[in-house]
Amino acid sequence: MGAGHDHGHGHAHGAPAGGTVTAAYRGRLRVALAITLTVMVVEIVGGVLADSLALIADAAHMATDAVGLGMALLAIHFASRPPSDRRTFGYARAEILAALANCLLLLGVGGYVLYEAIERFMTPAGTEGGLTVVFGAVGLVANMVSLTLLMRGQRESLNVRGAFLEVAADALGSLAVIVSALVILGTGWQPADPIASLVIGLMIVPRTLRLLRETLDVLLEAAPKDVDIAEVRSHILALDGVEDVHDLHAWTITSGMPVLSAHVVVSTEVLTAIGHEKMLHELQGCLGDHFDVEHCTFQLEPGGHAEHEARLCH
Repeated sequence: MGAGHDHGHGHAHGAPAGGTVTAAYRGRLRVALAITLTVMVVEIVGGVLADSLALIADAAHMATDAVGLGMALLAIHFASRPPSDRRTFGYARAEILAALANCLLLLGVGGYVLYEAIERFMTPAGTEGGLTVVFGAVGLVANMVSLTLLMRGQRESLNVRGAFLEVAADALGSLAVIVSALVILGTGWQPADPIASLVIGLMIVPRTLRLLRETLDVLLEAAPKDVDIAEVRSHILALDGVEDVHDLHAWTITSGMPVLSAHVVVSTEVLTAIGHEKMLHELQGCLGDHFDVEHCTFQLEPGGHAEHEARLCH
């Protein structure tokens, strides 16, 4: 008969699986998020006052950082929610739904920035270089503060590292704003502003598309990108006594929370000799040493059971 077993490995993942590590930096993530949102508002005001599309584009880029920081905090929050009989994985998937909504919003923002930049090439505006430098410098300083807050955590938590990279990218955006403003101040060449806007917009859209693709992969229950199903199958088949593997599935509940299930056909002689528990431990050890999967569920079947199972299912 089949034997089922679930085993969670204590490896470091993103928020849900590595919640303890990431939670230690919850306070710093909150401060970084507050800084990012504040500077975003300041840059929007500055963009309107200085008539600088580059500043507004950088504010949009700040919004992408706020999404990254917010997702890190959201992941910590949902990781702490216990599962129930109704929601056996808790509310972990809510993070993915939020990511999907944010992707659609950010694509709209990025597309708007690119559209406005092209418009400004055709109808140049009188950007105030001095004001733009001041507001751009505020954004750069704020980003450097956030990077300092997250520097240590990004070495220990993949979740914090993602937020760190978001802020690092925005620091480059703020630098582009300052450079364009200095060009305008020094030469009066107004196209520098929409050029900087194009650069920032092009930083937003590809990153958002990557996030959208990863989000859809999770929702469509594609195999985690770090789990090679063919390799998993070969590792299982290499164990003594294993005759076949079928119904092998791997998917992701939420970022950093991959799961795997498989029906493993084991020779009757081996099952009789070592028992189900020893075989399960060998399977867990095999996958635990080679793959970073949060939950592994195996059903052990003696040789010939698969045909019997198929008749029952059909």
